[in-house]
Amino acid sequence: MASKTTTGIVCFTTGALAGAAVALLFAPEKGRETRSWLSYQLERTREILADLTESLVTSRTDEGPSSARAEGQRVIRDAKDKAEQLLGDVDQLINQINSRRTTL
Repeated sequence: MASKTTTGIVCFTTGALAGAAVALLFAPEKGRETRSWLSYQLERTREILADLTESLVTSRTDEGPSSARAEGQRVIRDAKDKAEQLLGDVDQLINQINSRRTTL
């Protein structure tokens, strides 16, 4: 069950980032407005990922056999690693947007 949840979270986040990139490419608004909107969306996604990562790390259950607990911990570690990687990508995008904003 946790594996499906983790996969869903990763897929959702990846889709959100891909959607933001496509929106940026086909945006009918001015560049400044689009960058502002994208920066806002990326910051929101970053906050959501940080919250999800924190909840995955802190949520531990004492029920079930130790093999299930070990599998759950593995899933949590994998999700945390993927979320941290996505957070790094989001931070890079935000920095790129901010640097472009200051040069305009």
